[in-house]
Amino acid sequence: MGGVFRAIRDILTPEYMLHIPEKLTVASVSAELTPFSKTGGLGEVTRALPRALRDRGHQVIPIVPLHKKTRINHPDIERIGEDNVKLFEGLSHKAIFYRGSFDHIPIYFIDSPQYFSERKQIYEKEHENERFYFFNRAAMALLRFLNVVPDVVQSHDWHAGLLPYFLHTSKKTFWNTASVFTIHNLVFQMGHDWWTLPPEEQDDGYKTPEQMYEIGQVERINFALRGIRHADAISTVSEQHAKEILTKKFGEQLHGELRKRKDDLFGIVNGVNYDTYNPASDPGIAQQYDLIDPLPGKAANKAALQRLCRLPERNDVPVVGMVSRITEQKGFDLLLEVMDTLMRLKLQLVILGSGHEEYERRFRELRRTYRDRFSYLAWDPKIETQVYAGSDLFLMPSRFEPCGLGQLISLRYGSIPVVHAVGGLSDTITDFNPRTGRGNGFVFTEYDPKLMLATVTRAAENWMRGGEQWERLVKKSMRKVYSWDIPAQRYVSLFRHAIARHAENRGEKS
Repeated sequence: MGGVFRAIRDILTPEYMLHIPEKLTVASVSAELTPFSKTGGLGEVTRALPRALRDRGHQVIPIVPLHKKTRINHPDIERIGEDNVKLFEGLSHKAIFYRGSFDHIPIYFIDSPQYFSERKQIYEKEHENERFYFFNRAAMALLRFLNVVPDVVQSHDWHAGLLPYFLHTSKKTFWNTASVFTIHNLVFQMGHDWWTLPPEEQDDGYKTPEQMYEIGQVERINFALRGIRHADAISTVSEQHAKEILTKKFGEQLHGELRKRKDDLFGIVNGVNYDTYNPASDPGIAQQYDLIDPLPGKAANKAALQRLCRLPERNDVPVVGMVSRITEQKGFDLLLEVMDTLMRLKLQLVILGSGHEEYERRFRELRRTYRDRFSYLAWDPKIETQVYAGSDLFLMPSRFEPCGLGQLISLRYGSIPVVHAVGGLSDTITDFNPRTGRGNGFVFTEYDPKLMLATVTRAAENWMRGGEQWERLVKKSMRKVYSWDIPAQRYVSLFRHAIARHAENRGEKS
């Protein structure tokens, strides 16, 4: 799975290359896009990738729902039209189309007030499948309205997972359009937890989505399953995770489906927007700094973070930072299991994030218990980079991590990652060896609380030794480039693979 260029190049035989334009038109369909909507890394990727593709001369058409907060926070978005969207034979629903822009790229929004702009949250607990079924159908209607037939439609995560099927069954307008289904988190396959459905009610993929909608089973449709089955190519957001999801451990009961498509499955590590995340120009940190002389700037930001968190301003202990959704996936079970022992070490821990109510409650209790060593802050984007800039170490003990952006951003800010070797964390972080100077972080290989604790301890001890060796590690980490340049090139190759596969499946060799 690591040879993405080789695998894609091998299938692009000359007869297929004749069908593939040099500059592609790509529709990027997702539920979130920063700065209009964001709950996690998905919104960052769906902003940064289109911009990187645009910079290479490709036309990108981002399509997202018009969420309520988008409508409120971006009043300059203009209404451009509407259409009746066929849900199944005999039932249609009106879609309203809007246009805005970001980074000089037009972006298109789809609304039906009862589904999107009148709902308080981006995601809710009821009728999620019905909402995003409509969104998938409306995305195709919008493209027809714009009179655009893209070379490729990229569907991001389950929310757009029905598009490959709808494109596959389109006999007219989108006959020549290829599809790519990009998996950001395979746990999420539909509008609610798929494992809560009894086995006999889970989607086996035999009925069409239209049939399931018509007989009142729209909430049973597994969007991710349909995307995997019908897309011309499938990607996920790291090479290691592309291997992992072929296994029962990480495949979330779709590993069998993915194994059938393994020749069309690729892993591409996400990039980081280095304009947004740049300690040399970041207005959100206490003191800007660069890799030429980072430690004084890191020290100033550390003191500012300690003041913000009402922790003692100590420069003789490392600050361990976490910026994360507060969920089981992110390894918080491990952390809570060893928290009392961890708090006996010479360090301070700062967590920024929101999520699971029980975890949040436990962290609020622990904050009262360990006032001088631990701080928990609810998610606030205004202080995100202050945690990266002010921490010496950055903890990501995820049980699974398709890619992870936190460790890449922490490298940019000179906060050395401590990670579980899984998914994208395994692809991007290598264990530091103080004898050879190799490595850019601290890694534990088994999902085990004692191993995590031992690795944090080892990282803290290396920080305590300090000196030139730690400074070299910080500078090396900041120098490591994880921009969108290489991922964008790989996505272009992936899109060409999808176009070739689409032509092959139709039997249209030259």
